[in-house]
Amino acid sequence: MRVSVIVPTYNERENLEELFDRISKALNGYDFEIVIVDDDSPDKTWEKAQVLAEKYPVKVIRRQREKGLSSAVIKGFKEADGDVFVVMDADLQHPPEVIPKLLEAIERGAEIAIASRYVKGGKVKNWYWYRKLISKGAIMIGRVALPKIRHIKDPVSGFFALRKEVVENVALNPIGFKILLEILVKGKYQRVIEVPFTFGLRHAGESKLGKKTMLNYLKHIYRLMRWEGELDRLVKFMVVGLSGIIVNEAFLWLFVNIGMDKISANIPATEIAILNNFTWNDIWTFRDLKTKPLYKRLLNFHIAALTGALVQWIIYAVLVHLEVYYLLANLIGIGFSFIVRFLFNRHVTWG
Repeated sequence: MRVSVIVPTYNERENLEELFDRISKALNGYDFEIVIVDDDSPDKTWEKAQVLAEKYPVKVIRRQREKGLSSAVIKGFKEADGDVFVVMDADLQHPPEVIPKLLEAIERGAEIAIASRYVKGGKVKNWYWYRKLISKGAIMIGRVALPKIRHIKDPVSGFFALRKEVVENVALNPIGFKILLEILVKGKYQRVIEVPFTFGLRHAGESKLGKKTMLNYLKHIYRLMRWEGELDRLVKFMVVGLSGIIVNEAFLWLFVNIGMDKISANIPATEIAILNNFTWNDIWTFRDLKTKPLYKRLLNFHIAALTGALVQWIIYAVLVHLEVYYLLANLIGIGFSFIVRFLFNRHVTWG
């Protein structure tokens, strides 16, 4: 088994010698190469890598027109000779000593092995609270938006290994720097293993996390949702929800006008809307996911709907008590319950 360690770089000159030395020691006994894909760094990282290639098995690719971490990794895939690819950063926050554990996971049958900060035994070292919040928030957004990765604890890790076949002839076209997300959604694989590791401190250079990076991540999630069809599903769920609003409002108006009080009238109106929404979601929104019996889908839909309805009803009651017009209060409550309903139904009722 030949291993290609693919390292995208930009202004990482000061880290290269230690990086190469540690990789070489970690992979002692393996047939391996180190593939440096450099985006024409001003500090001439590519030049330092070429000098070190006299001592270590290094292949240097200098890109003068293209830019971007993910596209650099894809370029590395195309130029690498290995049967297994390892992707890692050059800043030594990804300890090379973990590489053999990733390769062991591949040898045990995984097509993808992820160095994970968030499985048992993994951690991050000396991060500010806001950096942790951004990381966990990004993962939550990805796992909610992309059901294929919902069981993976660290789908945005930049440190992972995979068999060549996972990405062979796969059209990868990511925005931003989370190439693993693209691979997990589009790649050809059956089994993923996450290996715990400690995300360390940067040794030299500057962090590349910024507002543009975060915006690109959201764009990437949006594109993958479109590719998987999840964006269309969300729109359908929203359309069905709108039909439910019309049904709910109409029956609420009817019940209030035949003499029911405004609080209790919302209960039967909501139940009728639930049955309306289930019918349309079952035959339209989630028709390709109907693996459970009808009674289970209906029961789970009611659990989701009633949970959302409870949120809706509490908000409605409070706003009516505050003398907000009852139909408007009902609309506000419905809006707050929408997210709860969609997530439960996508992952449980038709998951």
